[in-house]
Amino acid sequence: MADGSKVYKKTCPNAKLSIYLGKRDFVDHVEHVEPVDGVVLIDPEYLKDRKVFVTLTCAFRYGRDDLDLIGMSFRKDLYSLATQVYPPETKEPLTPLQEKLMKKLGAHAYPFCFKMGTNLPCSVTLQPGPDDTGKSCGVDFEVKAFCAENLEEKIHKRNSVQLVIRKVQFAPANLGVAPKTEITRQFMLSDRPLHLEASLDKEIYYHGEPINVNVKINNTTGKIVKKIKIIVEQVTDVVLFSLDKYVKTVCAEETNDTVAANSTLSKTFSVTPMLANNREKRGLALDGKLKHEDTNLASTTVIRPGMDKEVLGILVSYKVKVHLVVARGGILGDLTSSDVAVELPLTLMHPKPSDDKPRSEEDIIIEEFARQKLDGEKDDEEEKEDVEREES
Repeated sequence: MADGSKVYKKTCPNAKLSIYLGKRDFVDHVEHVEPVDGVVLIDPEYLKDRKVFVTLTCAFRYGRDDLDLIGMSFRKDLYSLATQVYPPETKEPLTPLQEKLMKKLGAHAYPFCFKMGTNLPCSVTLQPGPDDTGKSCGVDFEVKAFCAENLEEKIHKRNSVQLVIRKVQFAPANLGVAPKTEITRQFMLSDRPLHLEASLDKEIYYHGEPINVNVKINNTTGKIVKKIKIIVEQVTDVVLFSLDKYVKTVCAEETNDTVAANSTLSKTFSVTPMLANNREKRGLALDGKLKHEDTNLASTTVIRPGMDKEVLGILVSYKVKVHLVVARGGILGDLTSSDVAVELPLTLMHPKPSDDKPRSEEDIIIEEFARQKLDGEKDDEEEKEDVEREES
């Protein structure tokens, strides 16, 4: 069954409720978001007169201690949806996945489906420091099923099960214009200027793909361009709580190229920002992470026109800086050096994956989550996200 489609299953501690999802990544297409559809398998004899609910919650967690600031941690639920799956209140059309799962699981399987709003952030995690403990700061999404008499009732862990999911964006199919910028710098006591032009080959780059930065320098001054630096910076705006902005260098290259007085240079430099080279940087924005899975630098936040930025929690963008160190020749040249710099917007995302093949009932491979027993169970929700990812 190597070509089978995985279905994620997780069971509550008392084994009376199980939740099934066909995937854990749900794509935000800007105009709409993929529905979160799944099935809950229930032991009806255990319920008695109680009901079963499923909720979808988007939470913003901002622990200021994790960002070298003094203050209290902050958590806010940005978005929450709830539905009663048992006894069912409404009957909605089933998705193909639900049809297959309910046929496979039997009469005590009940469907649920959530349609997210289009004004929500994507899953983002702020990288913790080496000594930080607890949950990472960021924005996460969680699907939770539980047994209770009503939604307001206190939920017992033994009656509930939760799965962390991710809301993700992929690069759009229609690419825009490649960024380009230029600057002309006139120096004091120099009657002729220095002209710098920089451009990228395209608007969007994929994670791990080399970024080609085209640089053209026309130096008509009597000064020397002694250094050329290509820097990629990640800009993280925490817009919901404190309006903090964090700018972190994720890639920096310094070249040995020089441009003498009254000469030119035209060259393409290649840089590749990678998480592997930035794992020690506390507070760096990463794409939402699932337990025991690696991730990457956060993707650029794509904002629909008219969206309220404040509800997005965390906004991520990138820029490429071309930085020239210009100095007069001679022994005292470095003492009178000047900087000339330009910035280019950079969009960093994942390509849209190919569509999944249609599932058949025989294709479904149920991947069950490992969890600890009730006796001695740790009070850390992240421990419950352990996955035994065994390939068939």
